[in-house]
Amino acid sequence: MIITVTLNAAIDKTLAVPNYRLGRRHRSVEQTSTAGGKGVNVARALKLLGQPVIATGVAGGPTGTRIIEQLTEEAILNDFVRIREESRTSTAVVDPASGEQTEINEWGPRVSPSELELFVDKLLYLAKGADICVFSGSLPRGVEPDFYGGMIGELRKLGVVTVLDSEGDPLRLAMRAEPDVVTPNETEAEELVGHEFAEDEDRVLAVREIVALGARDAIMTMASGCLATVGRGERLLVRATAEPLDPVSGVGSGDALLAGYVAARYSGREPEECLRFGVACGAESTQHFGAGVLDPREVERLLPSVSMAPLPEPALDAR
Repeated sequence: MIITVTLNAAIDKTLAVPNYRLGRRHRSVEQTSTAGGKGVNVARALKLLGQPVIATGVAGGPTGTRIIEQLTEEAILNDFVRIREESRTSTAVVDPASGEQTEINEWGPRVSPSELELFVDKLLYLAKGADICVFSGSLPRGVEPDFYGGMIGELRKLGVVTVLDSEGDPLRLAMRAEPDVVTPNETEAEELVGHEFAEDEDRVLAVREIVALGARDAIMTMASGCLATVGRGERLLVRATAEPLDPVSGVGSGDALLAGYVAARYSGREPEECLRFGVACGAESTQHFGAGVLDPREVERLLPSVSMAPLPEPALDAR
């Protein structure tokens, strides 16, 4: 079983607005509203890939009810803790003419200590039957930034593989708990390692620095694919890239990449093949309107087009 944790779940609205410009009135040509939040998006993709997954987290108010109802309608197994304050709504505007997207995310609810305690109890119970747990997204108000780190430590005691996709202090502090996999994008990776990426060598160095900070495997997601250092024994430093596709929407493509990697890892594939499958999932998801949506048959078709380029190991003092 795979668990996805979304502590800041949302109703995600995505609008297609041609020639979007600030300060002007627009009319969307297409729109969708789905249960969202990064962990929910990962769960959706895992479900479509045929993997056993349960989505958990916290949800509150009428928006929280809609989140749970939509997950149930999609046949995504879920077990959320209900909280008093209202769950958030997030809005993404996609310009189909340029491919640019603008995201506006609400802060979300405040979670009380008693509500958080209920969630911890639920997660530890679910983890007894789990192989992998994916922690994704931001933390809501009222949750300390070291929360992910604490839970990663607890799940490691149970033998659960932990995967983290977050940013800022929650990501930085969780590195001390040595998560099995971390998956920052370029901006999040820059903040984590403490320097900007002026050239490609900086990006290659960053994935090694992330491992040095505590992660066992590091996957830095990019628009074209990912840079990663992974391996069960001998370490593999590799760039995985997909052939460019004309995107319908890039919203949630990183979540689809992560879901593909986790699905392949859960199935026992080799690290290199896990990356290849993840990149194919991320690329295929850009052909759909809605986060975490993909077609498994098209993913298989794209697999041969994903290139894998081994890279030389940089010295950590190369900067």
